[in-house]
Amino acid sequence: MIKAEKITFKYKRNAVFKEFSLSIEKGKTYGLLGKNGAGKSTLLYLMTGLLHPQKGKICYDNDDVSKRLPSVLSKTFLVPEEFALPCIPLKKYLSINRFFYPKFSEEQLRQNLTHFELDADSNIHLGALSLGQKKKVFMSFALAANTPLLIMDEPTNGLDIPGKSQFKKFIASNMTDERTVIISTHQVQDVEKLIEQVIILAHNSILFNASVADICRHLYFVNAADRVDRKKALYVSQTFQGYNALLPNEGEEETILNLETLFNAVTENPGKINTLLH
Repeated sequence: MIKAEKITFKYKRNAVFKEFSLSIEKGKTYGLLGKNGAGKSTLLYLMTGLLHPQKGKICYDNDDVSKRLPSVLSKTFLVPEEFALPCIPLKKYLSINRFFYPKFSEEQLRQNLTHFELDADSNIHLGALSLGQKKKVFMSFALAANTPLLIMDEPTNGLDIPGKSQFKKFIASNMTDERTVIISTHQVQDVEKLIEQVIILAHNSILFNASVADICRHLYFVNAADRVDRKKALYVSQTFQGYNALLPNEGEEETILNLETLFNAVTENPGKINTLLH
């Protein structure tokens, strides 16, 4: 669906990507992880044509996204980490923006707003909303646009605890085989039950790229254990509840993904983890 081919991008003298390549498949939910400065947000903006690579190109179904073609823009929606909504009623916002998206559903928007406990029947004024409420409205609009590609950068920032719980149910209920979702976040607990593919980005490289099914087939996650066999463990960290650890899943036992443990293990020793999976 999306293919980055040997792209090079830099901000003045700060090189972020050099001959970097990545492919995104249709119909999956991706979790994009990485340390601060790894280039996650930059990659998302390159994917949507808001930034242009100095070399190489990124294509959406063979169309160069940097050309910002209406046929591509109508199939893509980006929810950035920071955004500004105009101080107008939601009804007016809809009358201006909904027609850019051919599959936009006003009924779905109403359901999404209700899901976030916002009164869909009231004349919501965007200028009167808190940051968290604005994010809920914007995400409701994004899902109602029904674009084949939905990109979200730190979507749970600014949401309260109930809002984060609602977000998980909200995304899960709106997923289809025809929709690809890319979620970039540091709040890994908010997305680990949603994603199907994990990509861990480092400076100008992909440290890790694997499906959750393969991860859980080859790796075993230990959470809040009293003790851990450190000789077998690939990674161990101590928490208030005990020990979290990552071990080889030698018996292909059922296990529950812990994204924080996986991320720390991969960043500490990517070669060893990737060898087990491949």
